[in-house]
Amino acid sequence: MVSKSRVGVGIAVAATLAIVSSIKAQDPATPSVPVKSSYQFPVAEEDFSSFFKRISADKPEVQNRQMTLLNERYDLSDRPDPNAKMSRGKPVQAGVRVKLPAGVSWDQLAAMTPEEIRTKGLFPSGFLPLPHPKNQEGGMVFPHFAIEETKKQTGRDLQRFDVDFDIPDHFLPEFPAAIYLTTRPDLGDVSHGQLVTTSNYYELFNGILNPKQLEGLRLLLTPFAQQQFNLTADRRSEHPSLGVSCFDCHQNGSTNGATHQAGDVRPQEVRHRIDTPALRGVNIQRLFGSQRALKTVEDFTQFEQRAAYFDGDPVIATKKGVNVLERGSQIHDMGEFQEILDFPPAPKLDVFGKLDPQKATPQELRGQEVFFGKGKCSSCHEAPYYTDNLMHNLHVERFYKAQVINGLIAPSGGDGPIKTEALRGVKDTPTYFHDGRLMTLDDTVEFFNLILGTKLTTQEKKDLVAFMLTL
Repeated sequence: MVSKSRVGVGIAVAATLAIVSSIKAQDPATPSVPVKSSYQFPVAEEDFSSFFKRISADKPEVQNRQMTLLNERYDLSDRPDPNAKMSRGKPVQAGVRVKLPAGVSWDQLAAMTPEEIRTKGLFPSGFLPLPHPKNQEGGMVFPHFAIEETKKQTGRDLQRFDVDFDIPDHFLPEFPAAIYLTTRPDLGDVSHGQLVTTSNYYELFNGILNPKQLEGLRLLLTPFAQQQFNLTADRRSEHPSLGVSCFDCHQNGSTNGATHQAGDVRPQEVRHRIDTPALRGVNIQRLFGSQRALKTVEDFTQFEQRAAYFDGDPVIATKKGVNVLERGSQIHDMGEFQEILDFPPAPKLDVFGKLDPQKATPQELRGQEVFFGKGKCSSCHEAPYYTDNLMHNLHVERFYKAQVINGLIAPSGGDGPIKTEALRGVKDTPTYFHDGRLMTLDDTVEFFNLILGTKLTTQEKKDLVAFMLTL
């Protein structure tokens, strides 16, 4: 007799193969017969001018498809909180932006079981995995403001000819971000409002850093070949490129919202989008990499340019120009600088990471009670840095059926284990969740209220957001 578990596995496998087949059918460039392989299929060499013309011709369709999805999911209007600002003054976007299914409220959803929501198809689409703007290929995609400033300062062009960044600027982190150092808190923002590049780092940091840290910063700002930005004929930059630097994504040691895809899973259709995390506070973090297999920032730095830079494919890395960093000096120096990147000041918090009652508002104090109580937030996000340095599986797949979203399979297995990010300075680093699917802190509260079944009231949700804005 065949067990129910084996039947269930067979059904799940068949469903996944059907989804993959549907994607293959939608993409005429993909072989009609799927080939199982751990490696990326190398792009056939052809004259670059014809390659450029062929690939760039698809860009309008790619962009239109992605923006249609975003507008269906979210209210993308510019509605800032009149009182909440990031460290350098950019307004924080306010309100829940995820659109609800017709005829249902947030309270009604919260009263349903995951099975009811799944069966009725009522899980908000903005809570589903967010695909890469060009999911069939992935790769690094940069916001236009980062592209423009980098080109202005260094002459390097980070523009791709096949796709543009998708999330509107007003939802992204402020640019350039402030830089705070654990070694020199007396100096405040040492960036002085500038994007730090190879053009100005020495002027800004000479006399502040020690020689090893200064060399580490230089290397973090140095471009190296990457999958889409390199010197080969199948690159995605119009002109041959020196590559990208660590701080092209982690601008000023924080984040500019640049996106990529996780390199640790195959086939391409199940690779999830990555929202660039900030490097602030890595000195207190203990898990790194998209699957958190790396235990120090030095490990992460060493392997990032061999893995994430080339979609986790060492064969392609060899072709395009992998950069092998030396552990004892280069990696050590880069790690030493990253370890002194501090969180932004939080003047309302005491030495234990809790609100000082003499400085906080009544609403913020109520929000703190929700955070450490009914909201269950502190079960993972522990004070004072608001992380437990662990992985947690939220099993979001309880709420929806496996489906294809712009070429991304949202599988029945869900997102898997997710790292607990540190919430210190969280207002500075939108968007949220590992793939950036949550545009605002209000969206984040609604998401976890549903996923964790905490049944917060409308006022409790507002109070919780007010508290997180103080972190």
